[in-house]
Amino acid sequence: MTAVLDLVRHGAPAGGRRFRGGTVDDPLTPRGWDQMWAVLPAEPPWTAIASSPMQRCRAFAEAAAVRLGLPWQVEERLREVGFGAWEGRAHAEVEAREPAAYHAFYADPVRARPPGAEPLDRFVARVGAALEDLARDHAGGHLLVVAHAGVIRAAVVHALGAPPGAMYRLAVPHAAVTRLEHGGGRWQVRFVNAGGAVPPATG
Repeated sequence: MTAVLDLVRHGAPAGGRRFRGGTVDDPLTPRGWDQMWAVLPAEPPWTAIASSPMQRCRAFAEAAAVRLGLPWQVEERLREVGFGAWEGRAHAEVEAREPAAYHAFYADPVRARPPGAEPLDRFVARVGAALEDLARDHAGGHLLVVAHAGVIRAAVVHALGAPPGAMYRLAVPHAAVTRLEHGGGRWQVRFVNAGGAVPPATG
């Protein structure tokens, strides 16, 4: 049986653009909540919801589960990638103070990690393991997964069998939806970064 996973990035959080990683737990702004509610179609196709433990994901997942009457779960392995010494710092501030390190990171995110950051291959492996378990547990179902830009990038890399270093070639806007399917022992990427209401399930 095929499992359909719709991965949605959380809406805009408080604090602006910064490296939150897995420790900075900012809530959604009112705009962020509006972005997330706009994702819900008139007839939601989901049978369950899974979420990162971070409140910028978890709060909406719980609220949506209550509104839709769906079971939901927190999946710890969907926590955002750890940015080490950069966590809590604005992108603009890191770029201004450490321009060489900042640009090296985006040129080679595997080898030019921030000090103390989670290794990228380990991050992709933990997200991939979570996806495999979710696909197995929800075979025949349609799961909404509320997560982070990094998690969604890692999920696409896992599904495609691409190298971890390719992750940051994919931009993931707030509240954008990416659909993965798992069936017959393989993954397929159905679409990436759909905006607004979720398209209907594919046949």
